[in-house]
Formats: sequence, C-alpha cells, structure tokens
Amino acid sequence: MKRILLRSGKSPFDVVPVEEALHRDVIATNAGNLIFSDAAHKILQAPDTEVVSNGMRTDVSAAARINEEYDAFVVPLANAFRPTFEPSLQRLTRLIGKLRIPVVVLGVGAQAPLGEIPERLKAMEPSVRAFCAAVLDHSASIGVRGEFTEKYLNDMGFRDVEVIGCPSMFLYGDRLPVEKKTPALTAGSRIAVNGSHTAVRGGGLHRIIAHAHARYPNLRYIGQNLTDARQLHWRDVDSPAGRMTQMPTHPDHPMYREDKVRVYVDPSTWIDDLREFDYSFGSRIHGNIAALLAGTPATVLAFDSRTLELCRYFEIPHRLLSEVPADLDPAVLYEESDFGALTGNHRGRFDRFTAFLDRNGLQNTFTHGDGGAAFDKRLRSLPFPPGVRPWNDADLASLTSRFGWLQQRIAELDSHNAQLKRDLARSRSGAKAVGGVPAPSIYRRARRAVGGPLRRALKPAK
Repeated sequence: MKRILLRSGKSPFDVVPVEEALHRDVIATNAGNLIFSDAAHKILQAPDTEVVSNGMRTDVSAAARINEEYDAFVVPLANAFRPTFEPSLQRLTRLIGKLRIPVVVLGVGAQAPLGEIPERLKAMEPSVRAFCAAVLDHSASIGVRGEFTEKYLNDMGFRDVEVIGCPSMFLYGDRLPVEKKTPALTAGSRIAVNGSHTAVRGGGLHRIIAHAHARYPNLRYIGQNLTDARQLHWRDVDSPAGRMTQMPTHPDHPMYREDKVRVYVDPSTWIDDLREFDYSFGSRIHGNIAALLAGTPATVLAFDSRTLELCRYFEIPHRLLSEVPADLDPAVLYEESDFGALTGNHRGRFDRFTAFLDRNGLQNTFTHGDGGAAFDKRLRSLPFPPGVRPWNDADLASLTSRFGWLQQRIAELDSHNAQLKRDLARSRSGAKAVGGVPAPSIYRRARRAVGGPLRRALKPAK
C-alpha cells in the first residue's frame, strides 16, 4: 500500500460541526482551499494508495516520522508566492529539505496586482528560490497555475516548470459539462455572487453587488473567508475585515438581514447548492470554479494575477474588474459568456495534468482506478453540515446549539487549565528543591493555551 501525505485542512471524509470547523479553521482561512485539496485527494486515490491529510501543519520536527510512514508528500498550493505567506513557505522549505521521499507541488501561483511583478514580490525571491530548489531536489518538475507564475520562475532560472492549472478543475476528470440553462437571465433568475475583501475595498465590487441586489430578488452572496463564516455564525466583527460593512457577510448589510448569504465548510455542499443556480459571477476564482463543477455557468471578474492566469489557462469566461461599470448587470455577462473553449479543450488540459502526475511518479484514479466512483459514493453517504447562514434568529434551538458548544469548550479549557496549574506547581517545587526559579516557558505556555481561547469562547454573540 502506497501512502501519500497530502497538505490539506482536513480529509474530505471528515464531518466537522460548524462551530468546531470555525474554531479549528479547517478551511485554512479560505474555503476555496478545500476545493482544490479535496480534488487532489480524490485524484490521487488510486488502487493500493492511501491518501492522508496533514491538517495544514508544517511540523519540521516531524520529518523523520514522515520519511518512515509515507511514500510521497503532495503539496497543493494556490497563491503561495506572496509576502504574507513567506513565513509559511520558509517552514515548508525547511521540512522538504529534511525529507527523503518525493515531494510534488500541484498548482502553485504568484499573487500580484495585474501588470508587472511588483517590488514586494521580487523582495521574497530568495525564499521562492529556496523553496523551488528544495522541491526540485525531490521531484521532476513544479506544477504552476498559469503563464504568469511560469514566467516568474523562469526569470529566476527555473526551467522544470509546468503549467497545469489547479487540481480543482479536474475533480471530475476529463468531464466538465457546463451549459446555459436559460436563454437569458430574468428578474426571477437564481444568481450567485462572490468577492474578496480586497475586491470590495479596492476594486469597487460592492457597488456591483448592490446594483445586482436591487435588481435580482434571488441573488445570493457566497463568502469564503473564515471571517465571513464567523460573521454569519457568531456575528463576530472583531477584525479589520470583519468590520467592513460593505461586505454582505456583515450583520449590518441588507443581504445579511435578508438571509441571502452563505459560507460553506465542505465543498460537496457548496457544489451541490450551486447546481440549483442559473449563474455565478464575482472576483473569487474558486467560488466560480465551484459553480462550473456544478455545471452552472460562471464569469470571473479578475482582480489580480492569481485569478487572471487561471481564467486564461482554463479559458473561463472573464472580465477585468477594473474595466466593468459599477452598474454592471450580470445579465450582460451571462449573454456574452461562451463556454465552448472551456469545455471543448478540457480533455487536453486534463491529459496534460495527468502526464505531469505520471512524470512525478503519481497514479490517478481516472487512469489507474475507478474514476472516483468509490470516493463519490462515500462522500454522498456523509451528513455534512449545510452552508453557514446569517444568525438572524434567537430561537431556542439556535441558541442551544451555539451555547452548548461554548459550554463544552469552557469545560475543556477548565480541565486544561487545571492540568497547567498542576504542572506549574510541580515546576515550582522542583525549582525550590534545586534553589532555582521556575522555567518561564511554563508561564508562557499557560498564558498562550488558556488566555486567548478562553476569551474567544466567552465572547458573547452580538
């Protein structure tokens, strides 16, 4: 049995209650991460192969155990070449440097505003070079999202770079049936819209959303960030992103009050819900990929390099957010969208993706297995929670669910706190016996383990 360690927030088969999912951040701050990691899990589930999620942890000290227990480490990544991810990239590099097994990177991308590579991306080139060199010591090539990232790495001297897009688009292998369900959008059409905080704050997307909200009664906003989900479930606005009242996930926004907002902590429920929609648009690449996987037409309003290069590679209908009017009518986008190239050329892109896997010693379920039939059957049997919706009610069931979880969390923290106090007492006793002082790490450990989690758990819903 070949065992593959996969970098992902959770296994596709882990059913996690909403409160626990938000507490543990199983979406790794963005639910779009689960779409491509779940797809990678399914794709790699070939005969005699076990795929294990690492829970996004990058534990350098675990290298010896990973070498002993696994045959390969597969790392699906999105916009990893960005300054805010640099510390995580450096930890990954240190871990990979200690591994003796193959390491395969799927679909990594560079994130930058549209145009030339900015200085802030050039400044992290030493970290990117070290990461790519470490990966190429363990694999035949690096899989990148599109031509922008390919050029970025080529300019640094790396030639073993292959454009493979994102694994999410191959969730169903070489099949991607996307068709318009209606000749044109009408006032009664079901439309999904999505967007990032950056696109709302800096790109004016909030005006487009507000215009569509006024025109289409069945419009629904689908958020992706952890802050979005916490706003819906806990009414938590205690963060800079959480305080943006222009976001439909904010409790003061009319779409929140009208229950027209959702966030999903499992891709299966996300994709299933989008099957019922006529159209999807917005600046989120994986929000619109979820729609395409559901067979629902979608258009991306590209805002940066990470969205644009995927749209170009997969030939997803798109417009630049900077070039569309504030009163944009999604009906116009729908009318002009053509999905012929997206679906017609999908098989060729799939063949390129599986050839990349072959070159890196990885089998896939579509070429070597059952095409994902067992994976899909198991997924359908699991009771995943529905999409997180706005907390507009105060009924007993709603309160019981939330406060029941809080009570359980407080009990766990109580027990943990008691154990820390016992550890601290033993440490003091030992220090007195040898005439020393207690190790300061005990105090830091107690404060870190109990203080922050307890404050968050006890914070009342607004």
